Amino acid sequence: MIITAATTGKVEADNTGTNNVKRKTRGYKLQDNYKSIILMSSAVKIMA
Repeated sequence: MIITAATTGKVEADNTGTNNVKRKTRGYKLQDNYKSIILMSSAVKIMA
């Protein structure tokens, strides 16, 4: 067994953020609007 200090915390945080965006954008009928919301939310994370 190999023991490392690596964790999946960053991946889990990204996954949670993506799921929150999906939850917020339910009800959008147009795929373009849905895609725009996802891209804008990821841009905000990058800029912060």
